[in-house]
Amino acid sequence: MKKILLSWLLIPLITMQDNPAYLLYDRNGNSARYSDLLAAAQKADVVFFGESHNNPICHWLQLRLTKDLHKVLGNRLVLAAEMFEVDDQLVLNEYLGGLIKESNFEKEAKIWNNYSTDYKPLVNFAKQNGLAFVASNIPRRYASMVAAQGLGSLEKLDAEAKKMLPPLPIPLDRELPGYKNMIAMMGVHGSTTSDNMVAAQASKDATMGYHIARAWGKGKVIIHFNGSYHSDNFEGIIWYLNYYKPGLNVLTISVSEQDDISSLSKEAVNKANFIVAIPTDMTKTY
Repeated sequence: MKKILLSWLLIPLITMQDNPAYLLYDRNGNSARYSDLLAAAQKADVVFFGESHNNPICHWLQLRLTKDLHKVLGNRLVLAAEMFEVDDQLVLNEYLGGLIKESNFEKEAKIWNNYSTDYKPLVNFAKQNGLAFVASNIPRRYASMVAAQGLGSLEKLDAEAKKMLPPLPIPLDRELPGYKNMIAMMGVHGSTTSDNMVAAQASKDATMGYHIARAWGKGKVIIHFNGSYHSDNFEGIIWYLNYYKPGLNVLTISVSEQDDISSLSKEAVNKANFIVAIPTDMTKTY
């Protein structure tokens, strides 16, 4: 009877091992463990967690990694995210500091539609543990302006608005593979529209890189949450972070959604220091 009971208890464990929700790989496509990722993240100055915005495994791992880093680093850990714009920093600080109600924060900050399920746990963890949280992204109205009029349009802003941006003019290397691929995907080579769309993407990357650089200090570890395309292939935000604050030890995480996760897809190799392979049929948060 005991043997039968033990067999039934082992079935769920075997099933979970044979059908994992994710597998972790290093940049070369070799199998990695979560403990490897955690150990490497502790030694970094900045960790970029590149996510698929609607993937629940990404969000669970973000929270898990944040909690585990906090156990080691304490208040040396700083959170930062694409999902909050620079002009939301004040209201975010007021909420984290207990000065305003959660309802006021959620009403006045430009939170994403999936905030309550995907980013609220991170914000509240920061609040409960007294951690800084950097709103790093460019205000969307300025990104829209660049998409319509180009990077030069930012010069028209008043001095107060420019405080939220990197020093102008923002440099842009259109030969970076990520930006060249973006133009190729749009299929409109050499047009003003394609150039401005790349410029708008660069304005986001530059603003995030600049505010991460400003937030970092010796002994701190910043974990930044962003769409994987902003940090894949060590480009995007990382190019700008290296421009504004060269010499930092950067660790990147990306995600690869694939039908078979028993090995890393060729397309995902070298995309980041660690790649989270997740089945394509994983349920989505939206």
